[in-house]
Amino acid sequence: MQVLDKYHPILNTNEQTDTISIVIAAYNIEAYIERCMNSVRGQSYRNLEIIVVDDGSTDGTGALCDRFAAEDARVHVIHKKNGGPADARNAALEQIKGSYVGFVDGDDWIDRDMYAVMYAAMKEQDADIAVCRYRQVHSTYTEDLSADRAVLFEGQEALEYYVRESDEYPIRNAVWNKLYRREILESLVFPTGKWYEDIMFTTMALSCIKRCVYLDTAYYNYIIDREGSIMNTRINLRTFTDQIPAYREKTEFLTGLGRQDLADIHDYFFYKRLLLFYAQTAQTDDPEKASFMTAFERIIRENTERYGKVFGCAAADPRDYRKMKLFLRSPAGYCRRVRMEERWIIPLKSKIKGILKR
Repeated sequence: MQVLDKYHPILNTNEQTDTISIVIAAYNIEAYIERCMNSVRGQSYRNLEIIVVDDGSTDGTGALCDRFAAEDARVHVIHKKNGGPADARNAALEQIKGSYVGFVDGDDWIDRDMYAVMYAAMKEQDADIAVCRYRQVHSTYTEDLSADRAVLFEGQEALEYYVRESDEYPIRNAVWNKLYRREILESLVFPTGKWYEDIMFTTMALSCIKRCVYLDTAYYNYIIDREGSIMNTRINLRTFTDQIPAYREKTEFLTGLGRQDLADIHDYFFYKRLLLFYAQTAQTDDPEKASFMTAFERIIRENTERYGKVFGCAAADPRDYRKMKLFLRSPAGYCRRVRMEERWIIPLKSKIKGILKR
């Protein structure tokens, strides 16, 4: 791993020789799609193929997409029956012609130089994937932790930071803060009909690259709290049918890759996340609350023999093992502790942190 301070790759217009295919999945986002499309069409990198998939929208999204195609020859629209983001992206990947591939969610938007900078960095560093930081756009504020640097990851180093869920270099599951060399994706597909489709797609992509360049500057604007967004949907049946199986598949994949160390680290975050899901569910008034809590408890208790190793991995916080032991003794006691932390301890820590920053 090499940190590149004040890294600003430069790309001249005459160097825009490769076509970048941008895939945009759109479903019932009439209020957002124009902003998204304007940001993509307005990229300083002009050699683009823009494939918009209208995934069976029932509002005016499809008509807007057709208007964009009529205005810009680079825009191609696929109208299809609703099948979810994975199916929409797969439909687009079957038609792409570019040497590089990027993804944008239709309710988000991107900065003007996003693909010019990411492409320039990939060419300059001979990288297979470029990743950029992203802004988290809330309804009342925007969080941007950009830093004037980049990081060059060799081999599976990017995979390691991804599995460790690093906040310093947030690679994350999402495909939309990345630019891929097309060859990397030729053997990959999104799991049709599934939510959380990025989990395995990103894991497999990062496992087979020679080099990745991470740009610690936010070029992507991700809406955190849009009503109706899959990512903002609370615990539901899909958590059990799609998300948890994807995490288990990720463990099996990392083990098969010969990276048991990463499989253990991933399981640490997986079981830690299950505890969080249990506590979140306990505080809702969901009619399925009792059945969901029972299901989470069953899953948590299934692999207790592994917890010593998993919670003792290199990335683990010892406090999390204590929380797990408390849960195994008393799920109700664990929930009481979570409520106490949320009500008293976390606000107090935030207050102290604020005072120290003055």
